[in-house]
Amino acid sequence: MPFPQDADVDVLDDPSWHYSVLPPRAGEQRQGAPAATPLDLVVSLHRERSDELHITVLAPKERTPNAGIHSARLSTSATGAVNAGARLRSLWRDRLINYESPDEETAPLGSFPLTEEADLSQLTQVAEELTRFLVGEGHELLVDLLDGPGHELTAVRDFLLGKLGGAESLRVTFHSDVHLPWTMMATDPELESDGSWNAFLGHRHQVEQTGENHVAPQNEWQRKGPRPVTRINTDTLLESVGRAREVHKLLDEQTELTVCTRSDDFLRDLGSPVLDDEVIYFWCHGHFVANGSSQPHLVVRLSDQADIDASLLRHKRRRYERGEGRFTPFILLNACHTGQAAGSTELEHLGKAFVGMGAIGVLGPQIEVPQLFATEYAYAFLELYLTGEHTAGEIALALVRRFATEFHNPLALVYSLHCGIDSSLRKAA
Repeated sequence: MPFPQDADVDVLDDPSWHYSVLPPRAGEQRQGAPAATPLDLVVSLHRERSDELHITVLAPKERTPNAGIHSARLSTSATGAVNAGARLRSLWRDRLINYESPDEETAPLGSFPLTEEADLSQLTQVAEELTRFLVGEGHELLVDLLDGPGHELTAVRDFLLGKLGGAESLRVTFHSDVHLPWTMMATDPELESDGSWNAFLGHRHQVEQTGENHVAPQNEWQRKGPRPVTRINTDTLLESVGRAREVHKLLDEQTELTVCTRSDDFLRDLGSPVLDDEVIYFWCHGHFVANGSSQPHLVVRLSDQADIDASLLRHKRRRYERGEGRFTPFILLNACHTGQAAGSTELEHLGKAFVGMGAIGVLGPQIEVPQLFATEYAYAFLELYLTGEHTAGEIALALVRRFATEFHNPLALVYSLHCGIDSSLRKAA
């Protein structure tokens, strides 16, 4: 009797696009569904009993006896991990955004020079010193998260740090509802021969954060006109900041653009069964507001200053959860904190809500970002995304490296991609 053997399997076709759309009917060809290559690394953090965290690391491309899977219970609790992530974000805010000029040599005494320009070339020494400090703190967070005794945890730690610290740039998914500032975390900077910048995970790899999102099947569709359909949701008080007008012009010239300055207009359209929007750009303020509980929740506000939060978004499209409608945009949330998950995993955040409604990806900053830099980042991202030649994961990595090399500015690392590593805007024939 022959012994059972594991068969090697390669997935050559994905007609449901990762179970997010209905497969095409016989003889039909889906328009716009990109062919995604396998990820290099999937890291899953799962909350177990009480506050315990369990980690599983999978290298899908590896053909080893255990299929590249390593798993263990972490010594770090879920609460401890969330608090450590919040501390790292606070350090970026306090040391970088709130850096005050100590003298009159390069900027007026007491001013905040790192917020006044996206290009920090005139402040290279200051920017590089702060970056070295932040990469060290990002490394300590990664080490603390994986610290602990035991054979299984040691195996996970060695395997994961070896992968993340290797010479190859990877496509990595961190799958968990315990969101951490992965792009701002770092491998050992002492091992980097070309400086500390490449130790940042977001400078080294394409990174996305995913969670337990339910994505309703979306009806098939084909772009009606020759140009992509886009939308700006904005606060008009910000329209003259930095390159905001250039971003608006870029979308106006290259796409079929809708502009919403009031929450009612956007929410009315969001409640429609079908939205043709392929890109939705938010250029407004993000705020954490008190709600009577121990955890404030995040809102964005357009010109009318009405709160738009995750619950309101979900309520507008609840009726389409079974797939009767269509909502598949890529969303750039260029508002403070919008790339950050709620402090509690029980509270929903904007990115999770949008992805759960069908968005193919959401990109936003995890801390408050200087407005001038935010407009520079938005223009650079959209200029590349609108070509249809690059994925969101490729662009996010390229911009981190570009702003580091050309501007000596690490702030592109605070932009977090919630799903969407393979999101792209394919030009219709």
